Amino acid sequence: MTMTNKGIAIFYEKVQELLKAIDISSNRFGGEIPESIGNLRGLHFLNLSNNVLTGHIPPSLANLTELESLDLSKNNLSGEIPQQLTQLTFLGFFNVSNNLLTGPIPQGDQFGTFGNSSYEGNSGLCDRPLSKNCEDSNASPAPPSLIPADQSQESGSLFQFGWEILVVVVVGYASGLVVGVTIGHIVITKKLDWFMNIFGIKQLAR
Repeated sequence: MTMTNKGIAIFYEKVQELLKAIDISSNRFGGEIPESIGNLRGLHFLNLSNNVLTGHIPPSLANLTELESLDLSKNNLSGEIPQQLTQLTFLGFFNVSNNLLTGPIPQGDQFGTFGNSSYEGNSGLCDRPLSKNCEDSNASPAPPSLIPADQSQESGSLFQFGWEILVVVVVGYASGLVVGVTIGHIVITKKLDWFMNIFGIKQLAR
């Protein structure tokens, strides 16, 4: 039997009694990985790569405490890598490359030993060992204004009040200008001689 173990195709002349493995790679199996696979607690190797599996990686895989190799590469798996998988302390090989995974890569324990090749082909993944850092979702909000709310409202009221005064002054000035021009026009047309006499006296006085 030839089986892919830890990314390497290995030929077994006979089935070993102590070997507990599932290798259904390079088929066209679709659908989601069942949660019930987490009941196979004695499993050492699990290879589901190169299929068309969809959905999320089930957190129940963390129950496979004897698991040494997990290959889920070349599928259409989405969502985040479950943080619970860091409980797999015997895991020596891990590959989820070429999927649709997103979010931060779990940190700690065995996950600190896996390189970039374990995650490549997932543009949505971030954090170590990738060079792409995850955005801090807990970023602190913008600092509040140093001006108290009541003072800000008061400033707004003063600003509005100033505009009102300015409008009144402009309207009054415009009204006075119109009245002045009208009266001047009447005086000049109706009392032209009187106006000229007054103006002539002023000219002589100058």
